[in-house]
Amino acid sequence: MKPLRASLLCLSALCLSACAAAQAVQSAPIRVTSPNGQITFVLSTSGAAQNSADGATPANSPDSLRYSVSFHGKELIASSKLGLDLAGQAALGPAMHSTGTQTATVDQSYTIPVGKTSTVRDHYNAVQASFEDATGRRLTIEARVFDDGVAFRYGIPEQAGLKQVRIAHEVTEFNFVKDATTYPLILDGFQSSYEDEYQQRAVSGLHSDWLIGLPFLAEEPGLGWVAVTEAGIDNYAGMYLRKGGAWASLGLRAELSPHVDDAGVAVEASAPFNSPWRVLMIGDEPGRLIESNIVLNLNPPSKIADTSWIKAGKSSWDWWSGQAAPSVSFKTGMNTATMKHYIDFSADSGFPYMLIDAGWAAAPGSRPDDYAQLADITQVNPEIDMAELVRYAGEKHVRLWLWSHWTSVDKYMDRAFPLFEKWGIAGVKIDFMNRDDQWMVGFYHRVVELAAAHHLMIDFHGAYKPDGLRRTWPNLITREGVMGKEYSKWSARTSPVHNTTLPFTRMLAGPMDYTPGAFGNANREKFVARNMMPMGLGTRAHEMALFVVFESPLEMVSDYPERYQGQKEFDFIKRVPSTWDEVHVVSGRPMESITLARRSGRDWYVGSLTNWDERRVKVPLSFLGEGSYEAEIYADAPDAAEEATHTTLSKQKVDRTTVLDVRMVSGGGNAIWIHPAGKN
Repeated sequence: MKPLRASLLCLSALCLSACAAAQAVQSAPIRVTSPNGQITFVLSTSGAAQNSADGATPANSPDSLRYSVSFHGKELIASSKLGLDLAGQAALGPAMHSTGTQTATVDQSYTIPVGKTSTVRDHYNAVQASFEDATGRRLTIEARVFDDGVAFRYGIPEQAGLKQVRIAHEVTEFNFVKDATTYPLILDGFQSSYEDEYQQRAVSGLHSDWLIGLPFLAEEPGLGWVAVTEAGIDNYAGMYLRKGGAWASLGLRAELSPHVDDAGVAVEASAPFNSPWRVLMIGDEPGRLIESNIVLNLNPPSKIADTSWIKAGKSSWDWWSGQAAPSVSFKTGMNTATMKHYIDFSADSGFPYMLIDAGWAAAPGSRPDDYAQLADITQVNPEIDMAELVRYAGEKHVRLWLWSHWTSVDKYMDRAFPLFEKWGIAGVKIDFMNRDDQWMVGFYHRVVELAAAHHLMIDFHGAYKPDGLRRTWPNLITREGVMGKEYSKWSARTSPVHNTTLPFTRMLAGPMDYTPGAFGNANREKFVARNMMPMGLGTRAHEMALFVVFESPLEMVSDYPERYQGQKEFDFIKRVPSTWDEVHVVSGRPMESITLARRSGRDWYVGSLTNWDERRVKVPLSFLGEGSYEAEIYADAPDAAEEATHTTLSKQKVDRTTVLDVRMVSGGGNAIWIHPAGKN
């Protein structure tokens, strides 16, 4: 061999070797670990994955983007694909190589005006990894790893070859290591109010044609609890889950809500932009997920400089009780006299709010300069004098909330919101959206921003699950997206089993306007679904505990005023706060029971719920501060299983070494106010 040819061959071999070495470096897994070292997120382009638990080998592309998650040194989420399927273009994710990473550590705290904790710690380790394919198209994966979970999102940087992006689907997978016990909310389509029961299924028993709403809770035995949800949805479509992906028996894949006028596209946007965060809440016990603020932390800081006008509080409500008011001297219904009756109830009870639901409108001829503007916004009700109600509520130091259909808000909010501000309205309950496609997500953002400009709080009903938007716009204080107490007017579906499931499922995403407060309590045998004077299914102590266990800064007191008169339990409802400084879950499992404690100042409130099983739980009070306290305990009476309205009230001295013995009857509960000794 001639020397020159030999030299060229050697140089070529060296180049190939160097390129292979460089590619190996690029393909090296990227690892990010939580601040406490217990959760690890691994991002790779290798595509290599271990066999699944049932022995089947996933059909992996060797160069696809993938991630996995470990908890306490054990794999919790197995190797799962990442990527975006684009309409009319090749997917982003396959055949991409790493072009660099940036890491960061953040540890900061911020305050929020209303919520489950007054101060929130935002502490995580992060990476942003950049990838490129053979055509030069670029994609980023950003991950944040907290002590209580993992979040990641896609980013499409500004680039000449990809200015307009049309996403048909995400490739995102969530592959479980074990046949997890899951608690899915199975929906009948993308246009949904999220109002249904949660089920209990093995992940292997989920069907591929089921559309599963978020949050999605799972327990992997011996490994931990994990809940899948999303945060920071902006200019994007809502995410659901469907059985499938590479690990067909133990895996789920993301499903995006499509455009209503083009089912082949879910998201259309201009680069640069980011997807929402895909969130995995992780803990040893399901109660740790309830304590997490990870969804809030994944949203931008507040855009409202002065939040002093955003106030939590309880509200009377005319709708659930059917506007019934026994033993009154006026005709009841959607009329001025009945609304004044509820305003009086709020004032007498110390509630800051009264919510006027569907059916209100301006009476023709009253202050036409203002009210004529609303003639085409909402149906006119000649029996409602809104000017008088605004005046009367102000005189009673009660602020009004007003209901509105979303289509009216969309059409008229530029006129209505300034007018509501002029009247002194506290907030607007907006209803029946029942969608989370990209356009509707944008509607939510437009509403809360304009409402903030006019000092209006917002309660979304007929809504998709929370995503932490309330951090950025804290005037969004609660929303529905849950099968709540209203269903007891026509069904027995809002049962104690449902109530013991919601804290571990829907409530993980954020506050929920469940509208508790039924004092016509009944067991299964005596319960009757009815529109007027409706009943609550379960004991009165169970109903009282809902005000502690369920989170909502706007908490309805839903029954008609006369039902609370002379009832000792109403003292607890009047006293219990609607916003909190601290939360601690003592014990519980979905569909079985929960005991949860919340702190406001130096006072603690403890709520316990059970399903249809009688239950006895131990409640250690180690969360208390130093010193002596007094506990006022509302418990199921001995005969509460038969007479569900019966409770007992007892008082005892306690401190942080005390362990309370809580007994609950079938469908029962327990509500406790713990305060420093000597406080009344």
